[in-house]
Amino acid sequence: MNGLIISVSGLRGVIGTTLTPDAAARYVTAFAKQLHRAKQDKSSRPRVIVGRDGRGSGVMLQRVVVASLEASGCDCLIADVASTPTIGVLVRDQKADGAIQITASHNPPPYNGMKLFSPLGRVIGAEAGSAVRVAYENSESSWCDVDHLGSTQTVADPHDPHFKAVLATIDAVAIAAKKYRVLLDSNHGSGAALGERLLGRLGCEVVLVGAEADGRFEHVPEPTAENLQTIAARVAKEKCDVGFCQDPDADRLALIDAAGRYVGEEYTLALCVQRALSQKETCGPIVINGASSSMSERLATAAGVASYRSAVGEANVADMMIAKQAAYGGEGNGGPIDPRVGYVRDSFVAMAQVLALMTDTNQSLATLVDELPRLAIYKTKATIDAALLPDAMKRIAANFSDADADFSDGLRLAWSDRWLLVRGSNTEPIVRLIAEAESDSLAKAMCDEAATCMSF
Repeated sequence: MNGLIISVSGLRGVIGTTLTPDAAARYVTAFAKQLHRAKQDKSSRPRVIVGRDGRGSGVMLQRVVVASLEASGCDCLIADVASTPTIGVLVRDQKADGAIQITASHNPPPYNGMKLFSPLGRVIGAEAGSAVRVAYENSESSWCDVDHLGSTQTVADPHDPHFKAVLATIDAVAIAAKKYRVLLDSNHGSGAALGERLLGRLGCEVVLVGAEADGRFEHVPEPTAENLQTIAARVAKEKCDVGFCQDPDADRLALIDAAGRYVGEEYTLALCVQRALSQKETCGPIVINGASSSMSERLATAAGVASYRSAVGEANVADMMIAKQAAYGGEGNGGPIDPRVGYVRDSFVAMAQVLALMTDTNQSLATLVDELPRLAIYKTKATIDAALLPDAMKRIAANFSDADADFSDGLRLAWSDRWLLVRGSNTEPIVRLIAEAESDSLAKAMCDEAATCMSF
């Protein structure tokens, strides 16, 4: 990797190589400059929440972030180890001007990064993100003199507002009566503190795995089938009703059923959408991204509500949800977005609402999954020089000339019963190929054929 990976709402890099204290400080002060510009009351300092996901480098990076904010004339409210959706809720609860969450999400241990939040408690959108990036690239600082330095205080219980917001979306008493036995795998990230509290309040007997937020991942942090084989076996061995597997910053959730079958992340969103469509308050338009399974679209059609697809990326989903006044949404990587809690992907919303669906229907997770529209999604990745990618996409589109082609977010090819997405990753120096069809073999064949077209 030649440099930091800067996306719409933040950055990621390798500690000590691309993400150095100097680079972090420059990025933070670029963000601080935008906060000062946006603040209408110029007599007061911007207030910024700072959290982290538990990675070993997070303590060091948090010191850099806090010092840079103070030196830029911002007051810091330290949440310390907290999930990304928790930070979003906390921004609104504390009436802060923004937040910085120190996280590299599912990336390997050498990585860390930052997600930036707006006063609305959501990751910043494309326009604000672009302004921060330009300020960073131009080394625009907002350093202040000694009389205007910021201050720092610690938030006593950063999890409580989020805890209450999630509980308000479900019937906790009804769920508690079921006495579910649940395995929670936080994989030494940020999810255990709130996860254990929430599941305990829902009357669950909880088997905790990787509760310590020390970043010493027991398995590769992305919650895929390959990485969760040991956890899946343990769910069955422990006789749990469901296994909940979070990524390090706990905005994504993968599911495992009682038999130890990896259900995955795509089904997390589909089940949450199914539950939302069954409730009067949330039975309305939904938004998913271009890489998410069509299961949610088909559920929306069956319920008689509109569904929309945004560009990939949480900020893009949130933008469209707000524009379309959507009742629910999310991304198929295990991240439902419930506007009642916040416009952030949320593993805790997912856990509570999947348990609520199981309770409302009196069905097991396995039964609920098996009753969803049967589709097969295949995901792979490839390496290609970024300069060659536009021509490669044109070749792929020409090869699949019978599809509707959309180049607004990479290349998305759509047929009535299947689709293919090819796009550069926002978080890694790779190209992702994702296809969905009626069978595993067809979905894989589509990706393989597209990859062949990328060969020059």
